[in-house]
Amino acid sequence: MAKSKTKPTNFSVADFLNSLPSDSQRADARSLVKLLQSATGQKPKMWGPSIIGFGSVHYKYASGREGDMPLVGFSPRKSAHVLYGLQPRDSEPLFSQLGKHTTGKGCVYIKKLAGVDAKVLRSIVLKAAAKSSRPESER
Repeated sequence: MAKSKTKPTNFSVADFLNSLPSDSQRADARSLVKLLQSATGQKPKMWGPSIIGFGSVHYKYASGREGDMPLVGFSPRKSAHVLYGLQPRDSEPLFSQLGKHTTGKGCVYIKKLAGVDAKVLRSIVLKAAAKSSRPESER
């Protein structure tokens, strides 16, 4: 069975943010760190080389595969910030108010943070963090 490559590391979040190629990408990433840290009450931690995660949750699939992942997190990619753990299906009414974004299978893509409503994003993060931190039998 394949093991997850995304694990917590000792890489510096600040160094990673400083290495981002553009001023706007660094500014948006720093704002996301503040928003996610405030909403989760968790300090940022690097997961692998490019994901900034907050908190940790253990998962186990019916197939037997299991591991740990950030409660919520994001990765500043070239074309957009990819946010993980926000569960678009569970928060559809909020996502309709979020602003410019796209969703994928379990991910939310935001090109520019100025294009979304930060209060709505915070509400989505709060809802996702509350759901993910409950025991699996209650989700």
